[in-house]
Amino acid sequence: MASIQFDEYKVKLNNLQPVVEELGKSLNLEAAARELEMLQAQASADGFWNDMAKAQKVTQRIKVLQDKLEAHRKREAQLEDLLVLCEMGQEEDDDSMLEELEESFAKLEQDLEAARMETLFTGEYDSSNAIITFHAGAGGTEAQDWAQMLFRMYVRWGERHGFTVKTMDYQDGDEAGIKSACLSIEGPNAYGYLRSEHGVHRLVRVSPFDANARRQTSFAAIEVMPELPDDMDVEIRQEDIEMQVFRSSGAGGQHINKTSSAVRLIHKPTGVVVSCQTERSQLQNRENCMRMLRAKLVEMKMQQHAEKISDLKGVQMKIEWGSQIRSYVFMPYTLVKDTRTAYETSNVNAVMDGDLDGFINAYLTCEATGEWATK
Repeated sequence: MASIQFDEYKVKLNNLQPVVEELGKSLNLEAAARELEMLQAQASADGFWNDMAKAQKVTQRIKVLQDKLEAHRKREAQLEDLLVLCEMGQEEDDDSMLEELEESFAKLEQDLEAARMETLFTGEYDSSNAIITFHAGAGGTEAQDWAQMLFRMYVRWGERHGFTVKTMDYQDGDEAGIKSACLSIEGPNAYGYLRSEHGVHRLVRVSPFDANARRQTSFAAIEVMPELPDDMDVEIRQEDIEMQVFRSSGAGGQHINKTSSAVRLIHKPTGVVVSCQTERSQLQNRENCMRMLRAKLVEMKMQQHAEKISDLKGVQMKIEWGSQIRSYVFMPYTLVKDTRTAYETSNVNAVMDGDLDGFINAYLTCEATGEWATK
């Protein structure tokens, strides 16, 4: 019996070999190797560290490329190791090797799927960090509580993936939840993953704030923007910016609460408003506000361009109540369903704990194939 199972795994592994080879081409590993060689030559040149900021960016890029190439080498080596394990298991007729083979094969398949998703990041800013803003919809406490639930969901998603998650702004709700908030999520392809989450999210549940336990529908809007490098050419004239300072609210210690360290920037030509109150100094909060403003202006520019070609893509949605991209139903049944891809799951608790990969993968796959769910 064991021999038959080893034969089956050998067939599966042999079928994976062309998949791994094709993946290497899709990941542009040859181009990555050439870029790495060029950057390593720069790093070894005299005077490389004279420009500290540029040198740090080069070394960071070197690390990204090295990790990309090493990850694929490990996949190739793991495939060979599993084929050897099959041979050994058959020769020795050792059932104990099957458990290790099954576990390792499952991990290899997961790794290949994750790497396949990486090939779908073709957008100009997909490799960037992400800035996420949360806005509670109409409905007072109920909507503000829902916005806070979403805030926690994306914090957990970032932590599960080993990303660095920072709170840039947090405006408490009147009784519970949040009126608005902003997160920075830093890691490889953070924006590529999270841009699928941009839009209106709808909740249906029995309200914990309703003494009559009636079912309520709440909305919250999420904006996802790429964090742009400092050398990105984004024209923001100082005379177009109005800066306001105010005292931070909420937890944070005496210094944060008693000094006007919080900063609000208003971009007068567009009316865009951004604020940050989580850092101790006014200067740090202003720097964070400028990062958010630059990202928001580029996102607006991208959206305007997308609207011009919406007849080609067919899936552009305006951010407005009633145009939800995803519904979360807690009562009378449990279901989370994406209206764009039709991907759904009944495991609401896992989703709210940051298990969003199924939704993200479905979106990226639909985007790559152009096959969207029928509205």
